[in-house]
Amino acid sequence: MPNSERSAIPAISLTDEIREELARCEEAIGVRFRDPALLRRALLHASGADHRLGSNERLEFLGDSILNFLVCERLFREYPHLREGDLTKIKSSVVSRSACAQIAQSLGIARFLVVGKGMRGVAALPSSLLADVFESLIAAIYLDQGLEAATAFLHPLLTPVIEDATDVEGGGNYKSLLQQKSQRDFAAMPRYVVVEETGPDHAKRFRMAVEIEDRSFPPAWGRNKKEAEQLAAKEALEVLGND
Repeated sequence: MPNSERSAIPAISLTDEIREELARCEEAIGVRFRDPALLRRALLHASGADHRLGSNERLEFLGDSILNFLVCERLFREYPHLREGDLTKIKSSVVSRSACAQIAQSLGIARFLVVGKGMRGVAALPSSLLADVFESLIAAIYLDQGLEAATAFLHPLLTPVIEDATDVEGGGNYKSLLQQKSQRDFAAMPRYVVVEETGPDHAKRFRMAVEIEDRSFPPAWGRNKKEAEQLAAKEALEVLGND
């Protein structure tokens, strides 16, 4: 970047009061910044900045790409049974503006945002603004501590969002399809039973099997009961499809 462009980005000044506020934000999000100025910029909306280049807009641009990459990589690794079309639908749901805004809301980021006078005191900030600051925060963590830290920050936040999305767009189809087939062909509902579970409490894996009336189908492993049930339903559908 030419020196003229680099110097156009305003520096961040941190008073003691601002540092105290940033420390409270760090506690809320569970990340301690090496460079608190990055966190300050991530929280600085264009309406509250003296210069557009001093706001969080550039961080938002970077954070959006980081979020998309990390979600795509995780879906690719963790859902080998899903096709490209299903993965694309799930990714779109996970990185949507509404999903990002909900995560930002759950972290309590809204109370740390720096906005202009016209937006102060607003009862509910626009969801698009919350989504933007979440993406900015991802970029700030990445620039401050690298991709591993950004991944660690996002992983627990995205897990429930991904599980909900896969129920709707991906693996959840197997359970609903099996239920329809079971009711139509056997006039019975599938039952899901735990065959085996391994691992510590924070990282358990489950092996589930489907039973329809007195018939059992091949079990399947999953990182949680929901996923194991979906994969067990897939196994049952494959067997029934060959009958």
